[in-house]
Amino acid sequence: MTPLAQTVHLDVNLGGNRVLHDAALAVHAGEAVGLLGANGSGKSTLVKALLGLVPVASGEVRLFGKTPGRGVPWGRVAYVPQVSPAGSGVPTSALDVVRAGLLTGWRPWPPRGAKTRAAQALAAVGLEDQAKVSLAALSGGQRHRVLLARALVRQPDLLIMDEPLAGVDAASANQLVKALEEREGLTCLVVLHDLGPFERYLGRGIVLSQGEVVADGPLKKVLPTDHHHHHEPPRPVHSHTPELDVLP
Repeated sequence: MTPLAQTVHLDVNLGGNRVLHDAALAVHAGEAVGLLGANGSGKSTLVKALLGLVPVASGEVRLFGKTPGRGVPWGRVAYVPQVSPAGSGVPTSALDVVRAGLLTGWRPWPPRGAKTRAAQALAAVGLEDQAKVSLAALSGGQRHRVLLARALVRQPDLLIMDEPLAGVDAASANQLVKALEEREGLTCLVVLHDLGPFERYLGRGIVLSQGEVVADGPLKKVLPTDHHHHHEPPRPVHSHTPELDVLP
């Protein structure tokens, strides 16, 4: 079966530095995979390469078997970026932010029932009572949950999240994972520095160290003994996306 997300012998250079070297991963339908490793190990760069957001020096990147570009069914992909800006000064409500997740390059207006679907997505992340509140007025954890709702309202087959727990309180983190657990059949690739409640959700872990994949297997087998990722694991002795909106 063709992986939904795949990299083969992936090298990425940014600013004259090698960020990824020979990085290989494959995420299949229905899997919940954690991309793990210390800060600076290349995790965010890898997902951005998958989405066509950074240039590839060599190797292959594929989504649904296609090189990132117009051939990818972007309507089946949702991305929650690492940075969650409070807004651009426009008082956009949480509901409007979520409803924007239903807009695409080929459908620049909300479909029928968009408001109801957006409200249901907010309820799924426990924020139905914040629908009319400006995104700028929400806490960091609440903004993360709004962005997850905006991703989930698309009903994607593949969800990619970059450090969704950064700056998120424990209650919001648990609500994030609960919302994911309720989406049966969702394929998820999530970048994490610390697992938190994601430990109960993820079935597999891929560990990066200094731009290389050093472990790939069942989560419990690749976890450090303290179940956190503050330290790098030892290195082995050998060794264009127009419909993928990020944030207004």
